[in-house]
Amino acid sequence: MKKQPLLVIVGPTAVGKTAVSLDVAKRYPIDIISGDSVQVYRGMDIGSAKATPEERSAVPHYMIDLLDPDEPFTVADFKERVEALVADSAARGRLPTIVGGTGLYIESVVYDYRFSPAEADEAARARWNALADERGTAALHALLAERDPASAARIHPNDRKRLVRALEVFEATGRPMSEQAQKREKTSPYALCMIGLTMERSLLYERINRRVDLMLEEGLLEEVRSLLERGYDRALPSMQAIGYKELAAYLEGELSYEAAVELLKKNTRHFAKRQLSWFRTMPQIHWVDMTDTANFITHLDTISDIIATAFPSSDYPFNLPLA
Repeated sequence: MKKQPLLVIVGPTAVGKTAVSLDVAKRYPIDIISGDSVQVYRGMDIGSAKATPEERSAVPHYMIDLLDPDEPFTVADFKERVEALVADSAARGRLPTIVGGTGLYIESVVYDYRFSPAEADEAARARWNALADERGTAALHALLAERDPASAARIHPNDRKRLVRALEVFEATGRPMSEQAQKREKTSPYALCMIGLTMERSLLYERINRRVDLMLEEGLLEEVRSLLERGYDRALPSMQAIGYKELAAYLEGELSYEAAVELLKKNTRHFAKRQLSWFRTMPQIHWVDMTDTANFITHLDTISDIIATAFPSSDYPFNLPLA
């Protein structure tokens, strides 16, 4: 049986994934599926860099605005929803396209990860979160370093969500999460085409800094204030997202505005570095260097050629360029 096609566009924040996906949509009939763990939440628009209403009206977008910020959402939930979307899109003769930067979420679909019930132990999660509330994330990181040194080495000491997750898996299975991840074979059930966007580091960091400034101009501070006023606690996993946690700290008097903005830029730069490190471990990615921004059309031509090669029109009728 012919595999369902799946296009995936990944890369660090601010590299230009949204712009590329919208231009690809002018050449191929794609459905865009957000591969971002924060865009699923309503009211978290500016900080998660959601496509604008105009962009969403021009190209079908999915996995956006599904939940309120206090509703739980796991990688297993993401996988289940996206698999259904991919199947539906392919059945309609379109090219399902995941666009985003949350590595684990994307890998779960691309490589068909299987999640045991133990990996969603709410009681254990609540206990580890309570410990973090009492003693801070540093205590979680120290415990993880004892149980799973490999995971502790790659998880930032302040990344509460992933620290809790790793401790939860270890407690439930008796085995390190890093060991289980190594045993997952990176083969895909899809006819897969993965494109990775990269950029010279100094230019990427410059773009990140400008993007943060633009988000603030567009009202990111007011967005965070509104979420807090509506009762969404800072400790929620959704509110730990970059952009929200830093400005929430400012609004609650823990940081000056200038310090919060600088921390936001710094955390975003570090996040981009971790994204690149994650994606570099994924096989099959065709990397496209976007550093020469003046030649955007040339980059699009390269990407279009990669797609055409991956999905020959003789096998995939959607591969009849729209332009």
